[in-house]
Amino acid sequence: MGALVHSSPQPDGSRRLLLMLPGLALVLVTVVVLFASPHGHYGLLLAVVPLLAAAVHTVHATALLGALTVAVYAALYGARADVWDVWAIKLGLVAGVCLVGVLLAQARSRERRLNVTEDVALALQRELLPRAVPALPAVEVCHHYVPADSSAGVGGDWFDVIPLSGSRVALVIGDVVGHGVHAAALMGRLRTAVHTLADLDLAPAELLARMNDLLVRLGEEDPEREPGATLLLLVYDPVTGGCTTAGAGHAPAAFLTADGRVEFPRLPETPPLGIPATVFEDTEFHLEPGTVIALYTDGLLDLRAQETDDALAGLASALAAPAAGVPLDQLCNRVCAATLGSGRNDDDVAVLLARTRRLSEDRVANWELRADLQAAAHARALVSEQLRLWGLEYLVFSTELIVSELVTNAVRYAVPPITLRLIRSQVLICEVSDGTNTSPHLRRAHSTDEGGRGLFLVSQVSDRWGTRHHRDGKTIWVEQYLPSGPPAAAHCGHVASRPAPQARGALT
Repeated sequence: MGALVHSSPQPDGSRRLLLMLPGLALVLVTVVVLFASPHGHYGLLLAVVPLLAAAVHTVHATALLGALTVAVYAALYGARADVWDVWAIKLGLVAGVCLVGVLLAQARSRERRLNVTEDVALALQRELLPRAVPALPAVEVCHHYVPADSSAGVGGDWFDVIPLSGSRVALVIGDVVGHGVHAAALMGRLRTAVHTLADLDLAPAELLARMNDLLVRLGEEDPEREPGATLLLLVYDPVTGGCTTAGAGHAPAAFLTADGRVEFPRLPETPPLGIPATVFEDTEFHLEPGTVIALYTDGLLDLRAQETDDALAGLASALAAPAAGVPLDQLCNRVCAATLGSGRNDDDVAVLLARTRRLSEDRVANWELRADLQAAAHARALVSEQLRLWGLEYLVFSTELIVSELVTNAVRYAVPPITLRLIRSQVLICEVSDGTNTSPHLRRAHSTDEGGRGLFLVSQVSDRWGTRHHRDGKTIWVEQYLPSGPPAAAHCGHVASRPAPQARGALT
């Protein structure tokens, strides 16, 4: 945004000549009138001066030149006028044209302010949208964003791809009610809140409930501006192929299967975010590898020009024909071209496509442990053998330390079943699950404390760790980066710029 605040550039030669043009015209016409016949109509040429001023000067400068033009006409013809009523009519005509010039300058200034506001909103929204998404083992992602090109301004459409624990991924798309800077700013707050809540590994329905509370509080803070937004959230697990979905008033996702079928899963009907006491519900699906998940905002459907069923049928036709082996970027462009056409769109359009993947069985290892004193030693032996099979001997020591601490805590404080899982994807993931919902907390133990050092050691030898709650208890997960380092960003997407008007800052 710093690039939007800059000092005004010094006018160059051509610009300086344009600014001098109204004054030169005033002088030239005055000279012509002085040497012309007093009964001629050359004085009416002075009406050109305020019109030229309105095209290049501010409102105040245009008004000043207009007043000077009227004064010059009155002085030149007042002393030589024979017929006063004709003189008064001509003077009124010149004064009227000067008033029109002032109005044109006001309109030009107002349009310039609107253009600046739209540019700020567009820059803000583009900065808040993800420029690149991380390369993930769970999905291949491509996105497309087209801002509105109408006088309504920039809206609040947005999307996100959030890596979660256990190689899972969250796909998010939303639409903020309204246009302009306020919608873009609210979109940024919602995206930040979704990132924060998703990092807590909340279920989609619970995350939407927290987001709904946030919108309700924002509405109470500013009753004149009632915030509202639609949101759709999907969490996909590449280990099991499970997909959990929850939505708040948003258009349904489209699932394109590997054999070319397009399905729109039916979700419980819920209002947009911002309505108090709304209850959200998770819906679970099982997706085969190669399924394309299509998320989009209502700008893609253009529901003001067609019925919902017809719009969804057109989207399904664009997705399905033919889709096998088509790169996601080509599929995304084809969907946008088929649904948007070549006309102007008066609403933002955001499209997010994700092709699912599955982790092969040789990259996942599961064990169920007995809740006895030998569980930690048994877990260390299992982990050591598995890491050697994967060629990750250099991680044996740190992983044994992690497993020993987590399994010991599960045996001492939790209840069965206790399971241990290793996942090798872009990172090495170690997960220990048990049947309780109590979460461990990291703290710095004092020299006299007998405990409290285990999680501190885990945090020191790992790169990330956290707790994920589920229906049957909780899972403590720990990630260690492999030699390739943390996942890099993958660039597969397009954020379009709105074309500038042909005469920026001028009347069109």
